[in-house]
Parts: sequence; C-alpha cells; structure tokens
Amino acid sequence: MKYTPKISVSVMCSDLLNLGEDIRTLERLGVDWLHVDVMDAHFVPNLTFGPDFIKAMQKATPLPLDCHFMVTDPELMLSKLSLRPGDIFTAHSELPIDYSYMAAKIHADGALFGLAVNPESPVDFVGRNLDCIDTVTLMLVHPGFAGAKMVDGIMEKVGQMRSYLDSHGRDDIEISVDGSVSAERAAYMAGLGASIFVGGTAGIYRKGLSLDETIPAFRQAICHAG
Repeated sequence: MKYTPKISVSVMCSDLLNLGEDIRTLERLGVDWLHVDVMDAHFVPNLTFGPDFIKAMQKATPLPLDCHFMVTDPELMLSKLSLRPGDIFTAHSELPIDYSYMAAKIHADGALFGLAVNPESPVDFVGRNLDCIDTVTLMLVHPGFAGAKMVDGIMEKVGQMRSYLDSHGRDDIEISVDGSVSAERAAYMAGLGASIFVGGTAGIYRKGLSLDETIPAFRQAICHAG
C-alpha cells in the first residue's frame, strides 16, 4: 500500500513563549499535524504538557494534534480530553493494557488511536492490540527529552515493523517515526515504510534556519523518497 508522507511538528522543540506565532507559520506552510508530547515524570523521567495545554492548542488552531502520551495512566488522560476528528491519541505498547475500550471511545470521536514502541521493545509488542490501532510510532531515541541521540541501527526497525504489520493483515496501519529525524534519515525511513515523520530539532527546528527553509526541504525529502 502506498502511503502519503506526512509531517508532524514537535511543539516541545519550538519557542514556547512564541508558540502562537510558530503555529501560524506552521499552518501557512501546510504541515499535517502538531505533535504534543505528554510526559508524567513516571513513565519517562520528564514532565511536560498536560490536558489543559492540549485543550488550549485545540482552540488555537484547526490543525489536528498528534498527542503522544508517555504516561502510566493514559485512560486518565483520555478522560480529561475531547478529541477532534483527525487528532491522534498515542499510548505506549509497554503498558499491560487492553486498549480496545479506549480505542472505541477515540474512534467514536473521529480521532485515531496509535501505539508507541520504545527502542528496546520488539515489534510484536503491538500484537495484543493490533485490531484497534491506526498508527504505530517507533521511538528512535530513548524517550523523555528533546534532542536525544538516535539509537544505533534503530532505523532498520521500520522495515521490521512494516513486515510485521503487513504479515498480520494490517497494511492499513501507518508507521510514525519519532526522535532525531533529520530530512536525510526521514527519506531513508520512507523507503522502509514510514509515512509519518515527527520533526523536532534534527529536522524542523534547526539552529540558524527558519521554518520557511526547513519544512519545504523536509517535505521534499520525504515526498521523493522510496
């Protein structure tokens, strides 16, 4: 199946004191999603945004939000949110949770449900919830902080995940990649089967370059790959 490549920009990497201005620029440049990392200082060793921040962003922009919940209690987070059509709610495959109930609620709102897979976790961690997910996010770094170094050899996991999903009859599930995703790395992973690219300091918010420079270059890389 051919997937349309999409850019999801990590707001954690933006200038938060000028986030509104950044959002207007990202809207103008036609990015597909705004990526929001929610961390609870338990599942990962950092504390970031929460439901109130997500609600404020929903009021500030029509762009769909790609919300990544690095938390021990994703159901609690979901209970405090109203998702919009096109938003993505991503929880973690490492948690011993049957996500079917949460996924049903998310799909009822017209939103998408995804599972994230940490670098050390095998691709089959998504297996017990394979019937209810729309996306899989492969973490290419150890999660918790912006600007982390990509794990050596981790990009090959994209092809492994694509093969796993396809062999289980889920070629409709799209693969997102998150962590140290430069334009060059994104192009390579697009060839392996990734179609959603979370852009942060390596690909979008690059020192000395404007969003008007980085986003067109990033888009050209992923659209001409494979």
